Amino acid sequence: MSTSTEEEVGGAVIIAEALVAQGVEYMFGIVGFPVIELGVCAQAVGIKYIGMRNEQAACYAASAVGYLTRRPAVCLVVSGPGMIHALGGMANANENCWPVIVIGGSTDRNQEGCGGFQEFPQVEAARLYSKYAARPDSLSRIPFFIEKAVRTSLYGRPGACYIDIPGDMITATLPRSAVQVYERCPPMPKTLADPSSVSQALALLRQSKCPLVIIGKGSAYGRAENEIREFIAATGLPFLATPMGKGVVSDTSQLCVGAARSKALQEADVILLLGARLNWILHFGLPPRFRSDVKFIQVDLCAEQMGANIRAAVCLLGDIRVVVSQLNMTHRQQDWRFPASAPWWNVLSSRIEQNRQMTEAMTDTSNGPLNYYAVFDELNKHLDENCIIISEGANTMDIGRAMIPNDLPRHRLDAGTFGTMGVGLGYAIAAALLCRDHFPQKRVVCIEGDSAFGFSGMELETVCRYKLPIIFVIINNNGISFGQEEEDWKEAFKTDSTLSMSPTALLPNARYEKVLEAFGGRGYYVKTANELRDSLRLAFEERNESSMLNVRISSTADRKPQVV
Repeated sequence: MSTSTEEEVGGAVIIAEALVAQGVEYMFGIVGFPVIELGVCAQAVGIKYIGMRNEQAACYAASAVGYLTRRPAVCLVVSGPGMIHALGGMANANENCWPVIVIGGSTDRNQEGCGGFQEFPQVEAARLYSKYAARPDSLSRIPFFIEKAVRTSLYGRPGACYIDIPGDMITATLPRSAVQVYERCPPMPKTLADPSSVSQALALLRQSKCPLVIIGKGSAYGRAENEIREFIAATGLPFLATPMGKGVVSDTSQLCVGAARSKALQEADVILLLGARLNWILHFGLPPRFRSDVKFIQVDLCAEQMGANIRAAVCLLGDIRVVVSQLNMTHRQQDWRFPASAPWWNVLSSRIEQNRQMTEAMTDTSNGPLNYYAVFDELNKHLDENCIIISEGANTMDIGRAMIPNDLPRHRLDAGTFGTMGVGLGYAIAAALLCRDHFPQKRVVCIEGDSAFGFSGMELETVCRYKLPIIFVIINNNGISFGQEEEDWKEAFKTDSTLSMSPTALLPNARYEKVLEAFGGRGYYVKTANELRDSLRLAFEERNESSMLNVRISSTADRKPQVV
């Protein structure tokens, strides 16, 4: 008589198969005890594993996938210090409202409280930086916790979720029939705004003498670009975008007033917020950056966000795409348009032209070294709408946001709501993988200040290891916001340099491009306009390898004066 033995499956296999069932395509991380087997099993079931050089950068990359695809990627980390390093990425994802799943290995359960290897209260620590943090109570229920983490990361306001897996649970086994199976969680149900509030919002906009629409990154994440473009075109309302809201409606639209941002915010009497929060990026909606009597119309999926910092005149609670569709439907019945001859347009157009002239003057460096404006002016000649721009660094990011137009949504990623420096290389790696696998016609251009580059610079090895043809542009001013020329740097060593060197100074004329060359990429050291033009041409012609332009600009280069 023959006997059959039921298949036994290990914890690593159960986790990997549960992730696949929930639609996870990418896993970023650094393996070690006790998660090496989980990385191997993930690859075995078809999850693409990208080994990074720091857990924080791995979490940044995973969260960027969540933003760009609306499906979370996984950040896999080891116990103790590895998990702690990922907390910064979790906090960044939570503040940006991007879905990501962090899976951390931890001390074996029978060693808890004994001073086990890298023992740390990981679930408790994760709760401060996530929407949901848990440890499965058994092997059989791992799929339950994975499904809940994915669903929680996506539903409501998106964010980070953490799953803690003890080492002995990864290696333990049980019969396959004992494993609970959970189907892929569906997209979040769509909710509509109150129809009477929709009519009230349109009435306010119609009566306004100085209306303004502000498009936030929530609109980009919510895939509402078609509905918002229809609304802007039909109403003729002036609009501007927050940094990652750029491209939902093209920056080149005649109705875009981003070049008159300060004036538009300061004098608008009715403002429609589309997926944008009244936080520090929008000066909390308060004077002196806004009128004291301005009326806000808030569109948001989070009820708790309504009335934050200032009472909204109208609250439209619901899915951004659905709510804007409601606005469009109601507007079609009213058929009005903000007149192009309105005095408000004269005010905005005048300021736009004034800023254009000032910016144009700043691009002329014929009498001196390169500056931010000259670099971005030349870079614009090589970019097209299919370039995904990653940008970070104080002046580099702020000036680049104004100088580089975006025609498509989700084609600009930067320091975001949390103002996080160091995200650039992780974001660029994530975007380049998505381009490789799904959008081969697109290019990733990562524009970094020299200080911002330093946070995650070793991820260049990751870039070259996976042969990702990213174009890096380092705007090198020898420092943080402002640097020192080499002569001043040498002068500091005549005394104790730790007392005389500026806290903002970095090594002058550092050859960052040599780091990429060491890993097999192409590097260019740029000091003149001609060198910049020729190096950009060569970098954009290269489709198979990464390139870096280390662009040396004046140490005292600054942004143009703000006109209020």
